[in-house]
Amino acid sequence: MKSRLSLVMAGLALALITVVQAAGADVTGKWTAQVPGRNGGTREQTFTFKADGEKLTGSVSGMQGNEIAISDGKIAGDDISFVVTMNFQGNEVKMNYKGTVSGDEIKFTRQREGNDQKQEFTAKKSKSST
Repeated sequence: MKSRLSLVMAGLALALITVVQAAGADVTGKWTAQVPGRNGGTREQTFTFKADGEKLTGSVSGMQGNEIAISDGKIAGDDISFVVTMNFQGNEVKMNYKGTVSGDEIKFTRQREGNDQKQEFTAKKSKSST
Protein backbone atom coordinates (compact mmCIF):
# COMPACT_ATOMS: atom_id res chain seq x y z
CA MET A 1 0.00 0.00 0.00
CA LYS A 2 2.79 2.42 0.91
CA SER A 3 4.64 1.65 -2.31
CA ARG A 4 1.54 2.38 -4.40
CA LEU A 5 1.00 5.68 -2.60
CA SER A 6 4.66 6.57 -3.11
CA LEU A 7 4.39 5.69 -6.79
CA VAL A 8 1.27 7.84 -7.20
CA MET A 9 2.91 10.77 -5.37
CA ALA A 10 6.03 10.50 -7.52
CA GLY A 11 3.87 10.48 -10.65
CA LEU A 12 2.00 13.59 -9.53
CA ALA A 13 5.25 15.38 -8.71
CA LEU A 14 6.66 14.53 -12.14
CA ALA A 15 3.48 15.76 -13.84
CA LEU A 16 3.64 19.04 -11.91
CA ILE A 17 7.29 19.56 -12.87
CA THR A 18 6.43 18.89 -16.51
CA VAL A 19 3.59 21.45 -16.44
CA VAL A 20 5.81 24.10 -14.83
CA GLN A 21 8.60 23.51 -17.36
CA ALA A 22 6.18 23.61 -20.29
CA ALA A 23 4.78 26.92 -19.12
CA GLY A 24 8.16 28.59 -19.57
CA ALA A 25 9.88 31.33 -17.67
CA ASP A 26 7.84 34.28 -16.44
CA VAL A 27 9.45 37.26 -18.14
CA THR A 28 6.47 39.61 -17.93
CA GLY A 29 7.59 43.06 -16.80
CA LYS A 30 10.42 45.53 -17.36
CA TRP A 31 14.07 44.53 -17.73
CA THR A 32 17.11 46.79 -18.09
CA ALA A 33 20.54 46.12 -19.53
CA GLN A 34 23.76 47.85 -20.48
CA VAL A 35 23.99 46.84 -24.13
CA PRO A 36 27.07 47.13 -26.34
CA GLY A 37 27.13 50.30 -28.37
CA ARG A 38 29.43 51.99 -30.81
CA ASN A 39 33.18 52.32 -30.24
CA GLY A 40 33.16 49.85 -27.32
CA GLY A 41 30.76 51.85 -25.18
CA THR A 42 27.47 50.75 -23.66
CA ARG A 43 24.04 52.29 -23.29
CA GLU A 44 21.07 51.42 -21.13
CA GLN A 45 18.20 49.70 -22.88
CA THR A 46 14.81 48.78 -21.42
CA PHE A 47 12.87 45.67 -22.45
CA THR A 48 9.15 45.44 -21.66
CA PHE A 49 7.76 41.92 -22.04
CA LYS A 50 4.40 40.22 -21.76
CA ALA A 51 4.36 36.42 -21.74
CA ASP A 52 1.26 34.51 -22.83
CA GLY A 53 2.06 30.80 -22.84
CA GLU A 54 4.75 30.33 -25.50
CA LYS A 55 4.07 33.75 -27.07
CA LEU A 56 6.18 36.78 -26.16
CA THR A 57 5.16 40.35 -26.99
CA GLY A 58 6.49 43.71 -25.90
CA SER A 59 8.92 46.44 -26.83
CA VAL A 60 12.51 47.60 -26.60
CA SER A 61 13.63 51.17 -25.96
CA GLY A 62 15.24 52.74 -29.02
CA MET A 63 18.22 55.06 -29.25
CA GLN A 64 16.02 58.17 -29.23
CA GLY A 65 13.97 56.90 -26.28
CA ASN A 66 11.15 55.62 -28.48
CA GLU A 67 9.62 52.17 -28.03
CA ILE A 68 10.13 49.61 -30.80
CA ALA A 69 7.74 46.65 -30.88
CA ILE A 70 9.24 43.18 -30.87
CA SER A 71 8.07 40.53 -33.35
CA ASP A 72 8.28 36.74 -33.60
CA GLY A 73 8.53 36.51 -29.79
CA LYS A 74 8.75 32.96 -28.43
CA ILE A 75 9.22 31.29 -25.06
CA ALA A 76 10.43 27.70 -24.75
CA GLY A 77 11.20 26.72 -21.17
CA ASP A 78 13.84 29.20 -19.96
CA ASP A 79 14.74 30.32 -23.50
CA ILE A 80 13.26 33.36 -25.19
CA SER A 81 13.76 34.82 -28.65
CA PHE A 82 12.43 37.77 -30.62
CA VAL A 83 13.23 40.17 -33.45
CA VAL A 84 13.46 43.97 -33.38
CA THR A 85 13.18 45.79 -36.72
CA MET A 86 14.60 49.32 -36.88
CA ASN A 87 14.80 51.83 -39.70
CA PHE A 88 17.95 53.89 -40.24
CA GLN A 89 17.63 56.51 -42.98
CA GLY A 90 15.30 54.31 -45.01
CA ASN A 91 17.26 51.11 -44.41
CA GLU A 92 15.53 48.32 -42.48
CA VAL A 93 17.77 46.60 -39.92
CA LYS A 94 16.68 43.46 -38.05
CA MET A 95 18.26 42.43 -34.76
CA ASN A 96 17.70 38.86 -33.58
CA TYR A 97 17.70 38.40 -29.81
CA LYS A 98 18.06 35.09 -27.96
CA GLY A 99 18.12 34.83 -24.19
CA THR A 100 18.16 32.39 -21.31
CA VAL A 101 16.22 33.33 -18.19
CA SER A 102 17.68 32.54 -14.79
CA GLY A 103 15.75 34.07 -11.89
CA ASP A 104 15.86 37.86 -12.25
CA GLU A 105 18.41 37.81 -15.09
CA ILE A 106 18.32 37.13 -18.81
CA LYS A 107 21.61 36.37 -20.55
CA PHE A 108 21.17 37.68 -24.08
CA THR A 109 22.91 37.27 -27.39
CA ARG A 110 21.91 39.62 -30.17
CA GLN A 111 22.92 39.50 -33.79
CA ARG A 112 22.22 41.80 -36.69
CA GLU A 113 20.57 39.85 -39.51
CA GLY A 114 23.14 39.13 -42.22
CA ASN A 115 26.10 39.67 -39.86
CA ASP A 116 28.08 36.94 -38.06
CA GLN A 117 29.11 39.16 -35.13
CA LYS A 118 27.23 38.46 -31.90
CA GLN A 119 26.96 40.72 -28.87
CA GLU A 120 26.33 39.40 -25.37
CA PHE A 121 24.83 41.21 -22.39
CA THR A 122 22.70 40.55 -19.31
CA ALA A 123 19.36 42.17 -18.50
CA LYS A 124 18.04 42.40 -14.96
CA LYS A 125 14.39 42.54 -13.95
CA SER A 126 13.40 45.99 -12.71
CA LYS A 127 12.44 46.14 -9.06
CA SER A 128 9.12 47.77 -10.00
CA SER A 129 8.22 44.64 -12.05
CA THR A 130 8.21 42.25 -9.11
